[in-house]
Amino acid sequence: MRVYCAKDYEHASRTAANIISAQIIMKPDCVLGLATGSTPIGTYEQLIRWYEKGDLDFSKVKSINLDEYKGLTAENDQSYRYFMNTHLFDSVNIDKNNTFVPDGTEADSEKACRDYDEIIRSHGGVDLQILGLGHNGHIGFNEPADDFAKGTHCVKLTESTISANARFFASMDDVPKEAYTMGIGSIMQAKKIVVIVSGEGKKDIVKKAFLGPITPQVPASVLQLHSDVILVGDEAALSEYNKGV
Repeated sequence: MRVYCAKDYEHASRTAANIISAQIIMKPDCVLGLATGSTPIGTYEQLIRWYEKGDLDFSKVKSINLDEYKGLTAENDQSYRYFMNTHLFDSVNIDKNNTFVPDGTEADSEKACRDYDEIIRSHGGVDLQILGLGHNGHIGFNEPADDFAKGTHCVKLTESTISANARFFASMDDVPKEAYTMGIGSIMQAKKIVVIVSGEGKKDIVKKAFLGPITPQVPASVLQLHSDVILVGDEAALSEYNKGV
């Protein structure tokens, strides 16, 4: 695993954007695995700036997102499809027909998951997967569990994740309690993985995930087994990790 320790969030975002832009330049029709949440916003903003300068072309890029809340439409401003449109897709020349997010409106969980696994398979998997890291070690919505889920599945979100997401909704009751998420098996099949972390609040879980035992109770710990992982973080997020290596 390669580790890039940036001085702050802006520097970390630019570093991650550099890795993504290199992937697009080397393989213009690459498949990007994209993530939502507050952490990658700075990375997406940097990619947009480079696109506006004429340095990047997204016209042949395909994207497969990690997850989506069950029950939310694409037009709901808290859905992850809406997030991706707002923070990246609407600002670059990507073909939205080539951007994929789980169908949150599909009530049949088995069908939704089966359909999404087929999308991943039909595109040959992911070339570069972007990940954030939850405070409990979740990646996507793969929560601490007794085993590592292989394929796309419907997850009942933990109370800690629901609480963490509550700031985006009018009330706790409005926060979805379930989500469709790409499985650990699918994530691990990505050719390259970039994990972006920021802030002092992530320092303990970063150390636990990347220096601790590999266990489904810390889902991100499985990334220790991947052959090409890049951890990009600011000094605060990597402070405990750096002490341990």
